[in-house]
Amino acid sequence: MKTLLATTLALALPGLAAAHDYMLGDLQIIHPRVFATAATAKTGGGYVTIANDGETDDALIGVRGDFPKVEVHESYEEDGVARMRHIDKLAIPADDVVELAPGGYHVMFMGLSDPFEVGDEIPLTLIFEKAGEIDIVFKVEERSGDDHGSHSE
Repeated sequence: MKTLLATTLALALPGLAAAHDYMLGDLQIIHPRVFATAATAKTGGGYVTIANDGETDDALIGVRGDFPKVEVHESYEEDGVARMRHIDKLAIPADDVVELAPGGYHVMFMGLSDPFEVGDEIPLTLIFEKAGEIDIVFKVEERSGDDHGSHSE
């Protein structure tokens, strides 16, 4: 049932042809991606879906990459103003799917020296509390009209 849910979700993601997935124990890491950024951008957002097909809760507790700073962030609204904050731990409950997507949780790449260009591949390590670490690649895609949020200015 859980795998069916994750597969259905993956099929619903835009850009399925560019989708690529990883497995780490009971965790499925589905379609890691970033959007192309403007030439002067100093930040970029990374998005991925994580499905926990196991019976034990886990958590994303860190990310590591070749950037001055890379963290997991949460977008939220406070007093009518959109804001972001770093989070130390993103729960990945058992038998559930967590989506890092524009306007919500995301990987924040900071201190970019070069823009993200369509076709680029961005290596990153995801660090989970129980499952451990996995090296993955975020593929740079064109932003579509369906994508909301902005980390590409």
